[in-house]
This record gives sequence, C-alpha cells and structure tokens, in this order.
Amino acid sequence: MKLEYFTFIQEALQDDLDYERYWHSISVAFTAAALAMNYHYDSPDRAEIAGLLHDCAKCIPDEDKYGMCQQYGIFLDEVDYENPALLHAKLGAEIVADKFGVLDRDIQDAIRTHTTGAPNMSMLQKIIYVSDYIEPNRDDIIMHLDKIQELAFQDIDKAVYVISGNTLSYLESKGRTIDPATKATHEFYKKLLEERNEELPEL
Repeated sequence: MKLEYFTFIQEALQDDLDYERYWHSISVAFTAAALAMNYHYDSPDRAEIAGLLHDCAKCIPDEDKYGMCQQYGIFLDEVDYENPALLHAKLGAEIVADKFGVLDRDIQDAIRTHTTGAPNMSMLQKIIYVSDYIEPNRDDIIMHLDKIQELAFQDIDKAVYVISGNTLSYLESKGRTIDPATKATHEFYKKLLEERNEELPEL
C-alpha cells in the first residue's frame, strides 16, 4: 500500500511540475527521510511524503494561485501580493489534503512553512525547511552547501539558524520583500542557541 501511494504521488507530480522541480522534490524527499532517521523522528515515511509534496503547487501560474487561495479561504497579506513566489507553500498545504488525501496537520504545517520557516517549528517542519535548502541538487546555487549539510545532520536548530540568516541576507541583497516569518524564525533560533549557551555558527 505504501509503495502504491508513493507511486501515485510521484506520477501526479510528474504531471504537475516541470522537470527540474520534480527532481528537486524527489531529492528533498530523500534528504528529509535521511534527516528523519538521523534525528530518530518517529516516521521517516511522513517526512518523505512531506518532502515529495512540499512544492506541489509551485508550477501553478501566479495569476491562478491568487484565485485558488481565495477558493481555499487562505488569508493573504501585503507580502504575499508583493511576492507571489511565497504563495505555493500556503496553497500547497491545502492541495495536499484536497488532491492527495493528506490530512496530517504536521505534514500540512511543514509544507506551509517550508519557504519562510516559523518560530518554534516541530521536528517535521524543521526537517522539510532544512531539506529544501540542502538537497544535493542545490550545489550550484548555495555557497558552503557541504558545510551546511554537515551542520544539518549535527544540530538541526543550528542549521535552521544559518539557513534563515542566509535567506535574509540574500533577500536583502536583491532588494526583495522579506516575509516577517523569516525574520521571526532567525531571531527565535538565535535566541534558542544563546539560551543553550552555544556559539552561533557562521558560514
């Protein structure tokens, strides 16, 4: 049954995503399963499913995303309208229930927060947030990827801190609108590490 369900998801994603996004999703799923086993997360299968589906709404045209968000009753703020690239996360959290029958709230939350992060994320949320950034196909666009990958398997909270910080720096350098959740994520994990009296990693 598990194999049939995974096959169903993969076949659907091949229809819904472009070539690069499909293989990114496969790679995120494998990375998420590896992180889940590394941190003794109770269900690597759930991590793999969340990884597979995290970008299920990515290739929907932006003009269609807004209408679909309205249909699902998704609240959109000013940042969402200024940066439609963020919409696929919120929309994907609803589509996985509607199209794929995923009613697991933690999987939905992991998909919803995989682009911006969130303060005090669950282990699954952290796994998907980190996996999306460190999957091996990112090696041509992420500086120091090997070091961040190593850190991710040593201390996932430190990885979240570094990734959220890198994301903020990148967005600021490009003059992009920054979602408040990204700033809140970075500040939360900075404070968490400081409370643990641990040195803040720099990459």
